[in-house]
Amino acid sequence: MSDVILAFNCGSSSLKFTLFQLDATDGAPSVLAHGAVETTPDAPRFHATDSNGTVLADQTWTHPDAPTASAPFSLGPLFEWIESHLAGGKIIAVGHRVVHGGPHFIAPVLITPDILAELEKLTPFAPLHQPVTLAPIKVIAAERPSLPQIACFDTGFHHTMPPIAHLLPIPRHYEDVGVRRYGFHGLSYAYIASRLPELDPKLAQGRIIVAHLGSGASLCAMKNGKSVETTMGFSALDGLMMGTRCGAIDPGVLLYMMQEEGAGWHTIVDTLYHHSGLLGVSGVAADMRSLREHVAEQTSQAANAREALDLFAYRLVREIGALTALLGGLDGLIFTAGIGEHDATLRSEVCSALRWLGIRLDPNANQKHAPVISTSDSAITVRVEPTNEELMICLNVLQTAPNLTQQP
Repeated sequence: MSDVILAFNCGSSSLKFTLFQLDATDGAPSVLAHGAVETTPDAPRFHATDSNGTVLADQTWTHPDAPTASAPFSLGPLFEWIESHLAGGKIIAVGHRVVHGGPHFIAPVLITPDILAELEKLTPFAPLHQPVTLAPIKVIAAERPSLPQIACFDTGFHHTMPPIAHLLPIPRHYEDVGVRRYGFHGLSYAYIASRLPELDPKLAQGRIIVAHLGSGASLCAMKNGKSVETTMGFSALDGLMMGTRCGAIDPGVLLYMMQEEGAGWHTIVDTLYHHSGLLGVSGVAADMRSLREHVAEQTSQAANAREALDLFAYRLVREIGALTALLGGLDGLIFTAGIGEHDATLRSEVCSALRWLGIRLDPNANQKHAPVISTSDSAITVRVEPTNEELMICLNVLQTAPNLTQQP
């Protein structure tokens, strides 16, 4: 068995991972296993499958180590399971998706105690996300201090946006402390940008909008594979309507909540992050599939479900129009992530609303989730492309520490 790289993509309630095996000849990565640790405090659940979807493990860790401030959970059982399946191979590095890199961390970096301390200082910029993504880094540093760890930043891809796009129209002293627009989903956009030259070289050099549509959602406008604008800004709340997040909102609404309802920080955070978006408007679900079922079955919540779906598409079309204006036209539209890759109805609604741009959709290709879903005479190429943030993390690890495979 050759060496492997472990890529972590940490969410609020689960730690997803992909194990990449490096080819002994050329070092090219291939997937060995996918899995997740659901980080419930009482009995963390661990499950894993191989690259073909065969279940390798599905178990509960009934006796997790006692949590401490520096190590809120243990990854020892995960590493033990991985190493028991490597047949003589070894984990040579761990790559992490880190939500926020601030204004200075724009490229992947080898994590040291000083780097980790700097990343912790960015927590006020992403108080719900940054501590979660840094937690496994701390655990591994404590449990396996000699194992190299590389931070890969979700904000990094957007550093190519022009300076004007980073500015917020508030007093300048906020910019001095880092309050500005950053953008997120950068690993997803970087992966699509890296794939496009192979898929469609001409389109890769043009003006494209990538729609990363999942429980979190955003758009990125690119020229020649570089980010020039995105819908998320200072936080992952901005821009498009999402599963439980509001997206762009009039700040006056927050002032109303504070003045008329006495809402404090925790209430506002809980409302905007966890009870808004599709869930807030529909009142029944944050999942597109569930909402479409309500509409199809004409349940008592069907009207609100339909309105939530309509608002999601409306906001998406509005923001695509704005980004098209900034790009000075559009050559390609790419749908990715869970909703973007699998919701043919949404893609049809969006492309229909954008017919004025010259988009012509192929209904059969769209229903089949084909790689290209526009017609041959469409003025704009419309693609469906699966994203792969974990592979991007692995590639970043190899680029940041290219001599890993030469270690004794």
